[in-house]
Amino acid sequence: MNDVSASITKLNPKSKLHVIREAPQTLLPKLFKEWQVTHLVFEKDTDAYARDRDAEVSRLAKEAGVEVVIKVGRTLYDPDELVKENGGNPTMSISQVEKAGSKIGDIPRPMPAPTTLPDPGDTRMDFKQTRPSHEPDFNAVQRSSTESSYLGIAGPNGDYSVPTLHEMGLKDATTQHHGGESIGRHMLDEIIKDEAWTATFEKPKTAPTAFAPQATTLLSPHMHFGSLSCREFYWRVQDVVDKYKGKASQPPVSLTGQLLFRDMYFGAQAKLGWYFGQTEGNDHNRFIPWHLRSKLDEKGIITGEYAIDSEEAESWFQRWKYGRTGFPWIDASMRQLRHEGWIHHLARHAVACFLTRGGCYIDWVRGAEVFEEWLIDHESACNIGNWQWLSCTAFYSQFYRCYSPIAFPQKTDKDGQFVRHFCPELKDFPAKYIYEPWKAPIQDQKKAGCLIKGDGTLAEIDGMKVYPKPMFDFNERRTICLDGMKSAYHVNLYGNDHRVLDGTWRKLFPDDAEGPTEGNNDQEAAVQNKKIKTVTEPEPGEQGVDEDHGGAADTGGDLKSGDKDGNKRKRGKNDGTLDAFVASRKTRKPKAK
Repeated sequence: MNDVSASITKLNPKSKLHVIREAPQTLLPKLFKEWQVTHLVFEKDTDAYARDRDAEVSRLAKEAGVEVVIKVGRTLYDPDELVKENGGNPTMSISQVEKAGSKIGDIPRPMPAPTTLPDPGDTRMDFKQTRPSHEPDFNAVQRSSTESSYLGIAGPNGDYSVPTLHEMGLKDATTQHHGGESIGRHMLDEIIKDEAWTATFEKPKTAPTAFAPQATTLLSPHMHFGSLSCREFYWRVQDVVDKYKGKASQPPVSLTGQLLFRDMYFGAQAKLGWYFGQTEGNDHNRFIPWHLRSKLDEKGIITGEYAIDSEEAESWFQRWKYGRTGFPWIDASMRQLRHEGWIHHLARHAVACFLTRGGCYIDWVRGAEVFEEWLIDHESACNIGNWQWLSCTAFYSQFYRCYSPIAFPQKTDKDGQFVRHFCPELKDFPAKYIYEPWKAPIQDQKKAGCLIKGDGTLAEIDGMKVYPKPMFDFNERRTICLDGMKSAYHVNLYGNDHRVLDGTWRKLFPDDAEGPTEGNNDQEAAVQNKKIKTVTEPEPGEQGVDEDHGGAADTGGDLKSGDKDGNKRKRGKNDGTLDAFVASRKTRKPKAK
């Protein structure tokens, strides 16, 4: 915002960005009258909250006789037009976006920036500020002091300044990434200079373990905050591709393909509204009986709170969030996310798969909320869509493909430099143990200056650094999750099914199925789960993680699940198929009265 203000002042030294500190629903009606406003121009926003806000603002403007002009620029296409040309349905695939887009027409080129600006008018405000409520404060966890940015409608000095981190009570930034249009456009210029890289870019072939610098553009935060136009990005790249003499990459893996993915999620959100961000009520989201399911309000919308049906699952969730799972690749990725606010898209895939269908069997909404809290490029449509994709609840259904926390990162970082950087307690471990430090003999652990011990709550024991043991056996958990996904796919419920909404879905699952399937509600399931210890923490050297020497099943690195030869788990003739679940389903016993 400071960069925008400086750009405005450069065009007209008498002008700047004026930040007025009040909610638009209460501020604008007063400004319409005070400043004799005739037109209100704003960018279209199809987020569920923004639709409600903008509808109210438009209503107030109409009452005041103010003409409202809404422009589309946040996405390549108008999300509502994508939905319209997709038969009124949410866009759930790139092919649907491309087909609908061809009916809409060419993607508009960005308008040039103005070269002059008029002097600002009278900006006096002879009315009282209506301060917005501080509750709920979704950013409370990020604050180190009291939020004071609304103490004056024009800021502490009365000059309409941009609020500072200090005024907002926020902690000091830890990321090295900075915003602003000048930086965003400079980054794009540097990318476009390398015409071969720009024209042949294929995102699945980039390295998730690369850092300083990263392997992708890192322009997503700039598109989120508006410091770079997605249409300028698209056309700068497309102009290079059109002139390139060699074989250029194509969507969906190309740079322009990434922007089409972005539009796909915006189109889905535009149609589904509030329900896009949850399972319940979402007719395009497959129901899975995850642990730590969301609580709903009286309107059926998630509240941000969740039911703890399993203390073990809650422990796993917290260890995942703070990078203490005992799996170095997962922990390094989550620590990078927390520190920098950004991780490579394949790292996002790996940690999302691990939390949901490939390890913990925890509700994808929990992970989406953590990403919303920490990502500097957080876009609700893209974040929600990606978590549904990786949890195989929408957009993607090949749930049997899982990312190995051992084999996958070795494809691009055999020595583990990424882990050594973000998990520095492991920096002196031999490469053969860097992704499986629990296998290192105790003497090697001591030589490396770090013991593999505990659950990550302690950083040191008796003066020696400590890194946690794996919180579960990955092979065992992967098999459990795979079985659970097969069962849920067979039951075949979606979020709008009445059995999902009234809780009777439990009658369709065995009591011993993964997830809170016992009893009649999450509270009864929690009671049952307390009686069962499902996983024993392995000792060093005993962890049976599949090293997946066979390699990736497809470009991008997701791996086919399945037990390796020699695994002790005995498989039945139909084990691993939907038929096995039809045969093994049990009838619920009547409950004792």
